[in-house]
Parts: sequence; structure tokens; C-alpha cells
Amino acid sequence: MYRNHAVAAVVAARNEAPFIDDVVDAMPAFVDRIYVVDDASEDDTRAVALGAAAGSPADEPAKWCPERRRLDSRVAETDQAGRVAVLSHDEQRGAGGAVKTGYLAALDGDADLVATVDGDGQMDPRRLDRFLDPLVDGDADYAKGTRLSRREHTAGMPAFRLFGNRLLTLLCRLSSGYWSLTDPVNGYTAIRREALKAIDPASAYEGYGYGTEVLARLHAAGCRVADVSHPSRYGDENSGIDYRQYTTRVSRLLLATLLWRLGRERFDGWPDAGDVFEAVFRRWRL
Repeated sequence: MYRNHAVAAVVAARNEAPFIDDVVDAMPAFVDRIYVVDDASEDDTRAVALGAAAGSPADEPAKWCPERRRLDSRVAETDQAGRVAVLSHDEQRGAGGAVKTGYLAALDGDADLVATVDGDGQMDPRRLDRFLDPLVDGDADYAKGTRLSRREHTAGMPAFRLFGNRLLTLLCRLSSGYWSLTDPVNGYTAIRREALKAIDPASAYEGYGYGTEVLARLHAAGCRVADVSHPSRYGDENSGIDYRQYTTRVSRLLLATLLWRLGRERFDGWPDAGDVFEAVFRRWRL
């Protein structure tokens, strides 16, 4: 519990065997549930995560273990130990798909606040309280990390990532409607349960860039977003991104997201226009 709020953390992981145990071990004691989502890894990610789970503090798992049939038919296995559940995909679904699985598991449980932390070790879970405070204090419904607000936090970021992230920030401000946000693809986040329900994670985009769509859905639902500055650590991890394919897909996603948001926010009283934007969104986000 954190300030009388139940907390769940979603850790999306694909081929992160060298890092996933450290991520789980670093989770603060106030995190009640940890959902490690193995996105059909080709290494020992699942086995290492289970080993980390076995060493986690004891709990009463029967009260919170997610029911596989209620999450998604593509979740092949669910294993648990202590406060950790390891959910395994039977096929690769992307970063957004892994987060979606974790979100649905958290909603199936009793979490008031749900955080996401990548499984590659770039984010420090010990900073999680900084993301939860704006939610508990009532200042925001969604808190997301940013590595761009302080120069010292971008010092270790590869130049091509820094350039791409700043460009994506400008485009995402337009598509999402949040004009002050930075670092939109940052995977370190926290969200209130009510806001998570409002964005309907079951229908969310599953690939890289999913965070841009989440932001647009939050804006359409009237949610408040806060940026939380944090550093990242860059080491031997592999991003696994084909950047040419990524650029094409995210460009289409940003355009589709903009049209969808306009349909929801500007044409609420014009059903036909809203349907057109919705159709374009669903076609172009693929």
C-alpha cells in the first residue's frame, strides 16, 4: 500500500533475462502486486522472472491471481509466487500488448494505482513514489516519465534516440492534445484506476508507440497528465526496434490518433463525422 492506496506494477518484458530479476528485486515494498508480462521471449526471461518471483515476499495469491480466461485468450500461462505473477504470451504482441495484459490483470484485481516499468533495467523502480504522489494528491490522473526536462537526464541517451524523441514529442503534442508533454513514448508511468477504466485498455494499440494513443484517449476522457522527470540507464540492453518500420507505423498511428481525438472531442454532436474518424483510426493504426 502507498498512502492507503493499493499499488500494482506492470513489467513488460521480451528477451530481458539479464535484467528482469533486478527490476523485480528493486520494486519498493509498497507495491502490492507485480505483473511480469513475458511477451513470447526467446530467452530465459520467463524462468528468470519466476525465480525472482519465488524470492519475493509472501502474500495471499488466491485473492489477486488473475483469471487467464478473463484477461485474454492469448495469455498462454499464468504462474505466481508471493506478490509476483508472471503472465506469458503464446505469441509476440509488442510492448503495447504486454502492457495491455498487465493493465487487464490489474483491473481484475484490487489496485487503485497501476504503474508500468520496462523490463530492460533502464528505469529505476525505486523512484516510483514520485509517480504516485501526483495521483494520490489529486493533481493528476496519469503520471508519465520524461528524460527530456533536465540536461543531466539526457546525458547518457544515444544521440539518435534524443533527436527522435524530441521530434516525436512535437508530433505527439498535436495528436494527443497535451501541449506541454515531453518524451511521449516513455514507458515509466502510473495511472489511477478510474482513468485506466476510462481509456478501455482492452481495445488499445499493441505495438511500439502505444503510449501516444493512451495519451489521446486520456485527453478525450478529460484526464490530467503530469510529467515526472527521471534519468535512464543505457547499457547492454537491445531495443529490438526496426526503426524504418517503427517510423512508418508510428507516423500512421499519430495521424489516426489525431483524427480519432478530433472525432471524439470536436464532433461529439455530429455522429456521422465521428464514425468516419473512428473508421479511419481503426484502419490506419494497424
